[in-house]
Amino acid sequence: MSQAIDIIEQIPIESGAYGFAVRLSQALDLEIGKFDRVSLPKGLYFYGGSAFGPGGLKARLGRHIRPKSKLHWHIDHVTSAGKMVAAGVIKNGSECKFVARALAMPGALIPLPGFGSSDCRNCASHLVKLRRTSDISKIFAAAGAMQSWRFS
Repeated sequence: MSQAIDIIEQIPIESGAYGFAVRLSQALDLEIGKFDRVSLPKGLYFYGGSAFGPGGLKARLGRHIRPKSKLHWHIDHVTSAGKMVAAGVIKNGSECKFVARALAMPGALIPLPGFGSSDCRNCASHLVKLRRTSDISKIFAAAGAMQSWRFS
């Protein structure tokens, strides 16, 4: 957890967009809202989100990185069950830019339409299943991430 705390300290407070990758070592059965009785297969997932509220990127992305006692958003179920692989931020950026770049990776697919994108009119989902870990740095570069971090 000390690496996560070190990374959280480096995240800017400004508003913007963030993206992160999580690896599920086993399938995850979901029982939340419209995602009741669906399963995410094991594998690598990329999520794009935004942070325009109090505390900006540091508060929102930090919440996703820290262990949770209460699962609030759909993505909390994934981050609680998986292992954080990498995270990146774009000041004043768009989460849809991260999602579009993730979907451009070979073999990328949308595992659950509507997941994390209930307030978005542009994206079919904000959760993307990736084939390769090497795609993560390509997503950050293509989206113009100003900072990114790898978790060991």
